Amino acid sequence: MLAFKGEIAALLAAFLWAAASVVYSRLGQQLSPLLLNFLKGAIALVFLLTTALFTTQGVPSLSATPLMFLIMSGLIGISIGDTVFFASLKYLGARRALLFETLAPPLAAIIALIFLQETLSVYAWIGIVLTVAGVAWVISERTSDDNTSSPSLRLGILFGLGGAIAQAVGAVLSRAVLSGYELAPLWSTIIRLGVGTVFLIPLLIPFRNELKLPSMKWSWRLVWIIVSTSFVSTYLAIWLQQISLKFTDTGIAQTLSATSPLFVLPIAAFLRETITLRAVVGVMIAIAGIALLFLPS
Repeated sequence: MLAFKGEIAALLAAFLWAAASVVYSRLGQQLSPLLLNFLKGAIALVFLLTTALFTTQGVPSLSATPLMFLIMSGLIGISIGDTVFFASLKYLGARRALLFETLAPPLAAIIALIFLQETLSVYAWIGIVLTVAGVAWVISERTSDDNTSSPSLRLGILFGLGGAIAQAVGAVLSRAVLSGYELAPLWSTIIRLGVGTVFLIPLLIPFRNELKLPSMKWSWRLVWIIVSTSFVSTYLAIWLQQISLKFTDTGIAQTLSATSPLFVLPIAAFLRETITLRAVVGVMIAIAGIALLFLPS
């Protein structure tokens, strides 16, 4: 099992994102994408810094190059990437927005091949294609609420493409540091998440009048929901994603991290939602792809 700790970490991250997405889909209807992104980042940073304080991992000493890579990774992958993803959720809905997210793994693999010279086996490439195809097959299923207007659709497509590109670039930058320098995934998570969260502050100022909660009143219950979801989706899941990028190739890590829609299905079944034959077929295709990604390179 230890031989595949990067792959296992990526799958665990995908599972946690799937569980948190149920909550985010509701919060996102009443909270600005910028505010939601900032809150989850700030709360997770508190957890991460507390973890670093009570562990033996001291503050790392990094040269200018890896530090700049992590700063750019946080700015592109979190500040920009997560914000435009939340915006695409607003304009496209969850299924269509997640469909664009499936572009991130192959984009990351291609960018890593060009800039990091990461070569994958034929089986790994087939696994990536099958996994992405299976996930895309599941989330591209038409539903009765697909009534997005044309202007919103065009805007949502731009946000979706931008989010996929930002995630791919952010992952490659992180992988460059984690594979080339002695740095614990905990600190790479702290640095990039810290940068990503701080850069959101000036973006929030011009929209401060829009950040009020029109129909949701602050309460201890609401605070608990936001804190617990941030703990799961950002503190744990992004840390696990960085662990996966530390111990396996970029394309594989991103592909397995993007399997969240597959984990949403059993959650939906538990909530007594209808699971179609199409969704089951898509899951089986994706599982076949995931199995190939666990083959020795």
